[in-house]
Amino acid sequence: MRTMGLDVGSKTVGIAISDALGWTAQGIETIKIDESSGHFGMERIQELVTEYVVTSFVVGYPKNMNNSIGPRGEASEKYAELLKETYGHPVVLWDERLTTMAAERMLIDADVSRKKRKTVIDKMAAVMILQGYLDSKNR
Repeated sequence: MRTMGLDVGSKTVGIAISDALGWTAQGIETIKIDESSGHFGMERIQELVTEYVVTSFVVGYPKNMNNSIGPRGEASEKYAELLKETYGHPVVLWDERLTTMAAERMLIDADVSRKKRKTVIDKMAAVMILQGYLDSKNR
């Protein structure tokens, strides 16, 4: 039984999966979505839920620095609700302030090219979101 971590953006969703023991997060892929047309990548997520036997979700929750919820936070709330309705599994919203910036900094420090960073940043952010959640649970 594994947990799926998701970094939900306006055009992509980064996906990470926990190991079977719930200790580590591993980046899986980035799914393209289109909020305006209502395509949220649920078909691919269903395939991953089945393949990895996912039993819960952690969705990145981008709060503002003053702890208020902006448009991206509201979009994450709606995505979390869609996951809950679609799969019936528990969904946790996880504060992800600065996660994408930290992922970008890590990739820059690792000398990853700008083009390559663009393709992996969401997946890396999903790993950081999920790992933060797993670490908090395992303390």
